[in-house]
Amino acid sequence: MGRLHSKGKGISASAIPYSRQPPSVVDQICKLAKKGATPSQIGVILRDSHGVAQVKVVTGLAPDLPEDLYMLIKKAVAVRKHLERNRKDKDSKFRLILIESRIHRLARYYKTVGVLPPTWKYESSTASTIVS
Repeated sequence: MGRLHSKGKGISASAIPYSRQPPSVVDQICKLAKKGATPSQIGVILRDSHGVAQVKVVTGLAPDLPEDLYMLIKKAVAVRKHLERNRKDKDSKFRLILIESRIHRLARYYKTVGVLPPTWKYESSTASTIVS
């Protein structure tokens, strides 16, 4: 949050707790992951009900495809399905181009970081199998 009487946007007053993984939370994370909750849903539940500030990948139950990339692919599949029914929808066609370019950019980032394998490639024809 920005400062009231200056130009800075510093975070010098905030401090992350020293203990990053309380042992009682690991079981809760495993239980929620096996139920099928996404990582962001697990984080919201832990923040609201257990008071845990940050939990990185603790248990190894993280999905193989990052959540933000998965949601973009899911959105692209939904727009493509809409375009099959409504061929003249020019705005949706344009938005699909934007969504897919965002997918390619994010995939390029995850390949350089090492989250995705270097041979992974997004193809619109096989995207519906990834989502389902």
